[in-house]
Amino acid sequence: MSYTAEISRNSPTCFVFLVDQSTSMEEQIGGEVPQKKAEVVADAINRLLTELSVKCAKEEGVRDYFHVAVIGYGAAVGSAYSGVLAGRDLVPLSEVADNPARVDERRKKVPDGAGGLVETTVAFPLWMEPVANGGTPMNRALRYTENLVRGWIERYPGGFPPIVINLTDGESTDGSPVDAASAITTQATADGAVLLFNLHVSAAGGSPITFPNSDTELPDAHARTLFGMSSVLPSHMRSYAASQGHQTGDTTRGFVYNADITSVVQFLDIGTRATELR
Repeated sequence: MSYTAEISRNSPTCFVFLVDQSTSMEEQIGGEVPQKKAEVVADAINRLLTELSVKCAKEEGVRDYFHVAVIGYGAAVGSAYSGVLAGRDLVPLSEVADNPARVDERRKKVPDGAGGLVETTVAFPLWMEPVANGGTPMNRALRYTENLVRGWIERYPGGFPPIVINLTDGESTDGSPVDAASAITTQATADGAVLLFNLHVSAAGGSPITFPNSDTELPDAHARTLFGMSSVLPSHMRSYAASQGHQTGDTTRGFVYNADITSVVQFLDIGTRATELR
């Protein structure tokens, strides 16, 4: 395990976000804030795309350190981008930054400079919309991703390996996803194996199980399957997770069970921590 390759415009890496868009994503997520699971996941990914664009912005514009795919799976499997990017898979980050489908106005509380908070309106770009329709063809979505990852590695065989992040609320409805997940994680660049992380969102409430070292605390076979599919976190991601208050060790995997809104945001933040950009 290496995961130390320099990420640059000449040697970028890629993120593939797999988004469960099944009917059950219409349910409200567990926790204190009433919001549909599909909305929570879409907001988290849209926010992350903004943050990546800002992180990679230089004087001449957004640099293409990353190419990003957002793949939805529900009634269909394919690109979840809306607007100009609809139908596209891996898109250079500069094109993502330049082409949100639309920009919403959101209310946000910010410090007022006197120790209090004041509500203001902020722009919120959206590249994908919340969708909840159909079954959970996770197996087919992973096979779709396998092809994307293979093509990427052929282009950049020495680079930082692709990172695949699967966000789901249920079991696969088109067969076991285990073999398809393995077909992804057994691929590798010279810097390491492809990383696959899984996040389970739930309507149940209760405390999330975040970045476990083993499956002993997981409540059912489905959770243990997702854990087994998930990659061990590279050392730099473990260090960052520990700095955010998570208990980590050498066997810590990129997996969260029963995630609430806060856990979704933290999971994406930790799971997209690549090496330093040049």
